[in-house]
Amino acid sequence: MPKGSVPHAPLAERLRPKSLGEVVGQQHLLGEGMPLRIAFESGQPHSCILWGPPGTGKTTIARLMADAFDAQFISISAVLGGVKDIRDAVEAAQRARDGLQQQRTIVFVDEVHRFNKSQQDAFLPHVESGLFTFIGATTENPSFEVNSALLSRAAVYVLQPLTEADLQQIVGKAQALGAVPPLEPAALSRLVAYADGDARRLLNTLETLAVAATQEQLGEITDAWLLKVLGERMRRYDKGGEQFYDTISALHKSVRGSDPDAALYWLIRMLDGGADPRYMARRMIRMAAEDVGLADPRALRLALDSAEVYERLGSPEGELALAECVVYLAMAPKSNAVYNAFNEARAFVRKDGTRPVPMHLRNAPTQLMKDLAYGKGYRYAHDEAGGFAAGETYLPDGMAPPGFYRPVDRGLEIRIAEKLRELRRLNDESS
Repeated sequence: MPKGSVPHAPLAERLRPKSLGEVVGQQHLLGEGMPLRIAFESGQPHSCILWGPPGTGKTTIARLMADAFDAQFISISAVLGGVKDIRDAVEAAQRARDGLQQQRTIVFVDEVHRFNKSQQDAFLPHVESGLFTFIGATTENPSFEVNSALLSRAAVYVLQPLTEADLQQIVGKAQALGAVPPLEPAALSRLVAYADGDARRLLNTLETLAVAATQEQLGEITDAWLLKVLGERMRRYDKGGEQFYDTISALHKSVRGSDPDAALYWLIRMLDGGADPRYMARRMIRMAAEDVGLADPRALRLALDSAEVYERLGSPEGELALAECVVYLAMAPKSNAVYNAFNEARAFVRKDGTRPVPMHLRNAPTQLMKDLAYGKGYRYAHDEAGGFAAGETYLPDGMAPPGFYRPVDRGLEIRIAEKLRELRRLNDESS
């Protein structure tokens, strides 16, 4: 048993590294000559943000940094803590600094992105004065979730999910402790895939398996038994976190890139990971409007239909309609012409003045308005040849045609472009 471990402590705590050499993974930060290793060896702690998925060693690294600098370690959970915890940490740091040993302090804030702006700002004067070294841990992109003032005073280190080899190494350490029975190779592979790069998930699952195996007096954990205990395999999925939005991005880009296999893969990845199918349906409605557009207007109707089918059938039957929709969207002709036109028109209106509506386009429900020439000279298109009032203008007076909408040469927009050219020809001939 490692020095300092407690026999009845959770397995994750018993296996927590006591030195940098025991850390599994993150060698791009902790290996020889790498940034965090250099920071450890410098003798001068500095404030930093540790950004990475759950179970990648953020807390462990923070604790090791405190040990390396013989610093007081104060841990705050941004989920459970508040201003009082920050105030208590400041007072404890002051006592440590002013005591006989003049000890340094490291304040570790887990899930720092859960603190609001004022709470994050509360750390700034003490970081600047050097009262303590601040280490924040976050699963979210600090560029968006950490105040820029605090971020500018801290180095950002990106932690990666543990590899399969890393996770297998951790299983080996647990077995060396005698905490887990042997696993057959297929069971080990399934367990590592189930952990999905998360050491904490791996160790918690191992501990559960070890208890169950002891109760059943198993000498070896087989794949069949493991599958029975774990139930249907579910991957870790950080709903609402960066991984979630990265996967949505991959799905959207696969549809835009007309790759049905990739689109199906990312859709199933998200559904398998626990994403709400209703959310997926909403995203596909957006894809139909943004990336397919008028090249195939049926895509938007199909996306709406798939959402309705899911509401009627639920999971898993309704998910087939979502799969049908995502394949259709991937294979449909693509046009972002309306999307671009919408954005250009919105940008133009925001910076342009409020132009008056031309008199001939104004509504005239009262006699006074008619006397003021509201609506005078308006040409009713249905009474004109072909249902088109050639030469009529519908933009504010003095405004040049902006050309927001530019159909692409794909799908139905080929026909739309032909119609637009013909209408413009008639306008030109009438002038």
